[in-house]
Amino acid sequence: MSKDVTVIIPVLNEEAALDKLLPALWKLQNGNVKETLVVDGGSSDTSRQVARKHQARVLSAPKKGRAIQMNFGAKNAGTDILYFLHADTTPPPDFDSAIIGQIHKGADAGCFRLRFDDAHPALKFYAWFTRFSSTLLRFGDQSLFVKKELFEKIGGFDESLIVMEDQKIVRECKKHGRFDLLPEPVVTSARKYRKNGVLRLQFIFTLIWSLYYLGVKQNTLAHLYRILVKF
Repeated sequence: MSKDVTVIIPVLNEEAALDKLLPALWKLQNGNVKETLVVDGGSSDTSRQVARKHQARVLSAPKKGRAIQMNFGAKNAGTDILYFLHADTTPPPDFDSAIIGQIHKGADAGCFRLRFDDAHPALKFYAWFTRFSSTLLRFGDQSLFVKKELFEKIGGFDESLIVMEDQKIVRECKKHGRFDLLPEPVVTSARKYRKNGVLRLQFIFTLIWSLYYLGVKQNTLAHLYRILVKF
């Protein structure tokens, strides 16, 4: 097993987030990140230029869509360990060593706990639940590390899913390997909560999550997300 990690960041118009995240990644990693792949879904801002400025490798996905972009990044990764990270989420110090150490302990995949960059009591309450191992509480903001071998075995992210692709891949990882929850938190932006209202947005997320498990079609879920959430 290689000791190198590829960080894969799917983006669509994330120039400001990338300008903050990418310099931080170099300071937070412990020398095991071989490459950082920024997978663009067709940004109209300067995301691509910002990524190159910070020595990230920029890839153009064949289509936009988080699952499609992350799979494209995995296909182009040159290491045995993949780490999927959102542009507005910052991993903990020495995250690469933590990932490699957990894999050497027998993990095939896993994620970190979550903390928001906002002290709102409700956000602290939401984040508190990420200490539990239930798949129902696993979302992409917590980031995901996975052995490339397992990722390929399960077919990667389900590209038919517009939303909830993170829930499905965690289920698949647990079905075919060992999935560990690391105690350190990633710090994710509360920007959508601040714009939409903390309680209102959590209600929307819970609604979409519930409808997904009730079998509602993806196009309907995506439509609800677009009309209810302010960007």
